[in-house]
Amino acid sequence: MDFRSTCEETKTGVCLLQDDNQEPFKVRLHLARDLLMLQEQDVLCVSGEPFYSGERTVMIRRQTVGGFGLSIKGGAEHNIPVVISKISKEQRAELSGLLFIGDAILQINGINVRKYRHEEVVQVLRNAGEEVTLTVSFLKRAPAFLKLPLNEDCACAPSDQSSGTSSPLCDSGLHLNYHPNNTDTLSCSSWPTSPGLRWEKRWCDLRLIPLLHARFSQYLPGTDLSRQNAFQVVAVDGVCSGIIQCLSAEDCMDWLQALAANISNLTKHNIKKINRNFPVNQQIVYMGWCEAREQESLQDRVYTPVFLALRGSCLYRFPSPPVTTWDWTRAEKTFSICEIMCKVLKDSDLLDRRKYCFTMQSECGEDFYFSVELESDLAQWERAFQTATFLEVERIQCKTYACVLESHLMGLTIDFGTGFICYDAATKAVLWRFKFSQLKGSSDDGKSKIKFLFQNPDTKQIEAKELEFSNLFAVLHCIHSFFAAKVACLDPLFLGNQAAASAAGSSAPTSKAKHMA
Repeated sequence: MDFRSTCEETKTGVCLLQDDNQEPFKVRLHLARDLLMLQEQDVLCVSGEPFYSGERTVMIRRQTVGGFGLSIKGGAEHNIPVVISKISKEQRAELSGLLFIGDAILQINGINVRKYRHEEVVQVLRNAGEEVTLTVSFLKRAPAFLKLPLNEDCACAPSDQSSGTSSPLCDSGLHLNYHPNNTDTLSCSSWPTSPGLRWEKRWCDLRLIPLLHARFSQYLPGTDLSRQNAFQVVAVDGVCSGIIQCLSAEDCMDWLQALAANISNLTKHNIKKINRNFPVNQQIVYMGWCEAREQESLQDRVYTPVFLALRGSCLYRFPSPPVTTWDWTRAEKTFSICEIMCKVLKDSDLLDRRKYCFTMQSECGEDFYFSVELESDLAQWERAFQTATFLEVERIQCKTYACVLESHLMGLTIDFGTGFICYDAATKAVLWRFKFSQLKGSSDDGKSKIKFLFQNPDTKQIEAKELEFSNLFAVLHCIHSFFAAKVACLDPLFLGNQAAASAAGSSAPTSKAKHMA
């Protein structure tokens, strides 16, 4: 168990968020050690304690050059009010400090324009006179297709829209009906109806996603269809981030890898705490989400999220992470680690468009197919399963199975130190024994019989030994587990990782590799 913490990721960036069937809108993501924060922009009154401003009323006058200094987009044709899309630094609207990019114009001189089309709002403003009273409210979830800048620091050259038509998705500059004789100074350009109030645009928390046992996915739920540069995060309590859309594939992968790193670190830390309360033979090696592919599913939903845990002698499959000791007794399925076979799939073996998959065959011969999100997730699972297998073989040292040889009841013991031992079940007399290194091949009929090919140490001849088992797959997988553990003993990197894990977790088992043949 590798409890060495990797570098925790902190990351901040702007993405698009889509909730249900709404149009995507801009949000800021902030990834902390144990939390993903989604924030949206809003305008707050900051005179005293900050509070949400709701509607604001502002009076503005036209300038000789540049008019109101605003540009607008949107309209009822897009099911939104007209929205301020640009504010020129040199113009009065910005100097007032009361109008912001993203403000929806609700009323003009008392006229309700919430449901006006873009061109209709332009006409009202064109005929509104020199002094205009605007009632506005910040549109927090402005659709992304408006392409609004996030702040007021944009170069906005006023454009003359006094003739021709305007477009709801293009900036309509409000240089309308200006009067050459207007020589008002900038200092008296605009003011609020409630003097002394001051507003600011700020990022405010929209959603908080705890990362412990959270899961994320690029795929449409239940399918092998990957979203383009998008993903969603789901907390352990089911709270969902919504669909987060990134600007590029590279940006999306950066976010996924950062999320995976923080979730992994939290899980490792949690495992370390839990293991303090478990005996040596019940230590947790791995916990994490993956998605199980339903065999021969007739439904649209082919994949289902499942939570896997490697603990002690067993692999557990849960619908959700176990929290209490009682939860561990209520797993959907439990498998003996030594009697299952896991295989990481090559691209040529994949069943669909999901990239990172592995299979598992149970002691009964039942096949399972799992998918994870990232290549690093797959590598982490493979290492964890190898470690869990090694620790279990090291702990039990041997496993005995009942078998039949020429109608006689026998026993086959697979011993980590000695190899294979076949004996008479009644008399306990040993018929034959061979080391692991003397097994030169084997075959089975897929039902009950295994034929072993051993090399006689004296004659160097190959001897065939055929045994019949009632639990064929359990025996085959157990033999594979013992061989895998023997190979692991010869891997310096694996043994080094085991030593580091033992040092990190005081209750982790001590390696006995030096005592093994």
